[in-house]
Amino acid sequence: MKPFKSFLSRDLEAFIAYRKGLGYSDVHIRYQLLAFDRYVKLQPDPSSIWQPHFYLKFRNEIGLEPSTVNNTLYAVRCFFEYLRRTQHHLSNPLKDVPCLPLRAFIPFVFSPQQVEQLLDVVCCRIRHKQRFFLKDLSEYLVMLLLARCGLRINEPLRLKRENYRSDEKTIYIEKTKFKKDRLIPIPISVAKQVDNYLSSRSALIENDINPYLFIGRAQNRLGDQRIRVIFHDAVSQIGINSPRKIIGDTVFGKPTPHSLRHTFAVNTLKSAIARKQSPQNVLPVLATYMGHVEYRHTMKYLRVVDAESRVSLLNFAGTQRDEI
Repeated sequence: MKPFKSFLSRDLEAFIAYRKGLGYSDVHIRYQLLAFDRYVKLQPDPSSIWQPHFYLKFRNEIGLEPSTVNNTLYAVRCFFEYLRRTQHHLSNPLKDVPCLPLRAFIPFVFSPQQVEQLLDVVCCRIRHKQRFFLKDLSEYLVMLLLARCGLRINEPLRLKRENYRSDEKTIYIEKTKFKKDRLIPIPISVAKQVDNYLSSRSALIENDINPYLFIGRAQNRLGDQRIRVIFHDAVSQIGINSPRKIIGDTVFGKPTPHSLRHTFAVNTLKSAIARKQSPQNVLPVLATYMGHVEYRHTMKYLRVVDAESRVSLLNFAGTQRDEI
C-alpha cells in the first residue's frame, strides 16, 4: 500500500481511517487521493491548495478520463469537507469547482457468430497432456460462463465447488460488485460441460484440496490476467481489429472480457423481443440475473441493439466528423 508523501499525508491518512471507521472500503478512495497527493507534492506553493483555481488546474492537468477525474475531484472534495468539519476551516475550496462533462460510451458488442468463433478458438487451445488439461479446460469454462451467462470476469474465478449445484444446474454467486448474492440458472449445455470437467478432475486428482471450482496451477484458482490474455489472443485469431476510438464526445470501446457481458445483455433482450416478449417484462429478470440492484445499471448494457448497429453508429460518427 503506497503511502502519502505530501504535507497533507497525516490528514489524508486520518480521513481514510475515519471512513474505514464508518464501514467504507479504502481501496478506491486511496487510489484517487494518491493522485491528488502526488500533484500537491509537486507544487512550489503549498498554500495554493486553498484556492479554487488550483483545482481547475489540477482537473485539466491530471490527464485521465473525465469520469476518473470527476471521481478524484469527488474524493478530494470529501477530504476537504472532513477538514472543514474537524479543523474548522472556513470553506471547502472545491465547493464551486465543476466536474468535467462526461463522454458517452458505446461498448463493443460481439455478434452471435463472433461469440461462437471466440469460444471455438479458446476450446481448440485445450492441451490434452495431463499436466495442462484441467487448467486449460478451466480457462475455457470461465470464458464459456462469461459468454453464456454474462458474468463479470471475477465471478467465475471466485466460485467455490459448493457454489455449483449440478442437480439444479445453478451457480451461487456471493457478494460481488453491489455486495449482493444471487443464484442463477446456467444453460444445460454449459452445465454438462462443467459436470464433465468435474468428473475428469475427480479422476485425475487423487487428493483434491483446491476449494475453487476452476483450478489454476499449484492448487490455486485462476487469475483474471490469464483470462484476459487468452481472450485477447482469441479476438486476434478471429480477425477482430477494433481499437478504442474517441469521436467527438463519444468513446467507442475496444473488445474486452467485459464485452461478453454487454453482448449477453444485448442478445438476451434481442431474443426476447424476437419471441414477442415485452422489454419491460424482460428487464427485471435480466437485471436480477446480472446482479444489478437498480434497472438503470442494466440499461447501461443496452445502449446499442446489436453488433451491426454499433458498427453502423461508429461509421456514421466517423463520417460526420470528417464532414465537419
